[in-house]
Amino acid sequence: MAILIFVETADGELRGSSLEAVGYGAELAKQLGTQATALVLGTSVAGDKLAKIGNYGISRVLQVSDERLNQGIIQAYSNTLGQIVSSEGIDTVIFAKSSLGDAVAARLAVKMQAGLASNITELPLSVAGGVLQLKRSVYTGKAFQITELKTPNKILALKKNAFAPIPTSDLATVESITVSLSDVDFGAKILKTDKVTGELLLPEADKVVSGGRGLKGPENWGIVLDLAKALGAATGCSKPVSDLDWRPHHEHVGQTGVKVSPNLYIAIGISGAIQHLAGVSASKCIVVINKDADAPFFKAADYGIVGDAFEILPRLTKALRAL
Repeated sequence: MAILIFVETADGELRGSSLEAVGYGAELAKQLGTQATALVLGTSVAGDKLAKIGNYGISRVLQVSDERLNQGIIQAYSNTLGQIVSSEGIDTVIFAKSSLGDAVAARLAVKMQAGLASNITELPLSVAGGVLQLKRSVYTGKAFQITELKTPNKILALKKNAFAPIPTSDLATVESITVSLSDVDFGAKILKTDKVTGELLLPEADKVVSGGRGLKGPENWGIVLDLAKALGAATGCSKPVSDLDWRPHHEHVGQTGVKVSPNLYIAIGISGAIQHLAGVSASKCIVVINKDADAPFFKAADYGIVGDAFEILPRLTKALRAL
């Protein structure tokens, strides 16, 4: 048995969620008594950064040094992984759950004839007899499911913030390898990517501050932005706020918007409709600030403040800055 962990990159950096997957894969390898190897595609990340993947528990990193793989072309990625799985004798592949990872994992599962489990929240409950018993988040975070993967080949997709590895100072050995790719693999081309700049992105944020209609208008959003800046947090909003164009639509958090799973989620002036709760329920700590003591969001909160956001936020921001 052997484990391969797919490490995503963005803007010359390793994605934090993929490093979580590396730590998870290293621990799973210990459970199974096997070895784990990380894989990075393309040339956009410097070698010293690749070596630091070893901080998360593995000693070997494979890099396919093909510039064409600097873009996330799904067909090329899945074919590359298929070749490496075959040449390295891999039977288990681990992804961090993402839009790119989901697409590649599904195609790779067909190539490997593998069972696939996504939204995994912790290490297997059991590994007896080659069967992995896995706990998964389902129904947009409203429930958990125990799934058994019995197939010889397996693909696991880890939910963000589900596993917290403890980094070390160890470095990994980086090996450059080649695969056979044709023009057909790059039949789809990414012509343009429009990215939100100058702010933290919601899917990757460890802390999120969101506002709702309780803020009464876009002109009052400064107190939310000030708090987010003091915390080093991304900003979000409820669906009605984005529908009213108070805030850009990419900040809409909820079942029909961006689903987040930060370590800290602060909801300000948001009542807590079920659609919004579905998008934030995976957050590790939820703080609700609302002057309505009967707001449904308080039932899902770890901490709650009943009061006027216009009085509370400036005081909270001032206290955070003092720290």
